[in-house]
Amino acid sequence: MKAAADAFLRHLAVERDASPHTVRAYRRDLADFAAFLAARGEDVGRADARAVRAWLAALHARRLEPASVSRKLAAVRSWFRFLVRRGEVERNPAREVRGPRAARKLVSFLPIPEAATLLDRRGPSGGWRERDDALLELLYASGLRVAELAALDLDAVDRQEQTVRVLGKGRKERIVPYGTAAARALQGWLSRRGEAAGALFVNRRGGRLSVRSIHATVRRGARAAGLTRRVTPHTLRHSFATHLLDRGADLRTIQELLGHSRLSTTQRYTHVAADQLLKVYDRAHPRAQAGGRPPAAAR
Repeated sequence: MKAAADAFLRHLAVERDASPHTVRAYRRDLADFAAFLAARGEDVGRADARAVRAWLAALHARRLEPASVSRKLAAVRSWFRFLVRRGEVERNPAREVRGPRAARKLVSFLPIPEAATLLDRRGPSGGWRERDDALLELLYASGLRVAELAALDLDAVDRQEQTVRVLGKGRKERIVPYGTAAARALQGWLSRRGEAAGALFVNRRGGRLSVRSIHATVRRGARAAGLTRRVTPHTLRHSFATHLLDRGADLRTIQELLGHSRLSTTQRYTHVAADQLLKVYDRAHPRAQAGGRPPAAAR
């Protein structure tokens, strides 16, 4: 079945336009499933639902997170669906197996004052300070994924309209606006970087800034601002969405800005907005406490 697995991965990369990261993850997941069956003396082509469930039980015994187990099951399910279409197997045994229910994690975000502290931090000026300022401002102003920011080229930035053209997951393109503060920071960086075509954010050797370097830049900025909590590029993406929602933006708009394919992914931010509404109610309504509602801190 190795040839069939390779064909499936080519299908993902070429026809489904999956990212290299997704293809690598699916390759590992399929190899994991095949190795499990081989250890049991079973053939992939004859695997049934019981074999798939046994594999999931083994993954659980390895203490994998439910989200990781669900992703592995999705990879195997997609592979068997591909094999059924090609006529190499008669049915999809993984379709009969339900994955674990992943715990819904609360999003981590910065309160507005802490976001302002991070972006307004002070330090020695210079070309890399201007770059880091622009990088942090753009992350917070646009909610881009870290890989999307790393992939940005200068020609994707429309400085007149203050928008960036982003190629997101599944090679889906979207246009995201950014505000005046980010525009000023970008102009400061470009006055140092120059107007040459290529990567928007570069390292000291002139090469494209890597995802790892962007993570390091955000950590460095958080330390300089005196923030004690863990701050990542995704923290700024969550902060972007949460602050928009708290200020009245609707979920559909935020979904488009974030590049989510499903609204259910965006809906995890609603708990934050609900909490904010309760705090506003407690602070503003003259009989919020007198009416018997417990203080927000006690709920």
